Amino acid sequence: MTLDEIQDKVVTNEYDYTFHAEVVTMKDKKCNFCGSTEYGKRRTDYLYSYRGNYLLVPNTPVEVCLNCGMVYFDAKVLKEIEKRFFAIQRKSEKPDGYVELPMVAYA
Repeated sequence: MTLDEIQDKVVTNEYDYTFHAEVVTMKDKKCNFCGSTEYGKRRTDYLYSYRGNYLLVPNTPVEVCLNCGMVYFDAKVLKEIEKRFFAIQRKSEKPDGYVELPMVAYA
């Protein structure tokens, strides 16, 4: 299953950080931070990093606790991101594009 297929299975409002999105009550899981069972489904940008290399994955599906704001990523999504990151590093897959990041030293 590709990352796009996983993302398409989660129906959310793109970049909607307000609490107008669908509220989901999870009966079998609770927020690790506050214990709430109410989550909102959203999409966000995810930055994967490994040994100084980065992969920006826009529009990544997440669940957000509506009580405290804790963000949860599905393990399948994270594994697919990791798989694609290493495929790009091995040059067996090409990224969609490149982003230039400015760097400033704090001293």
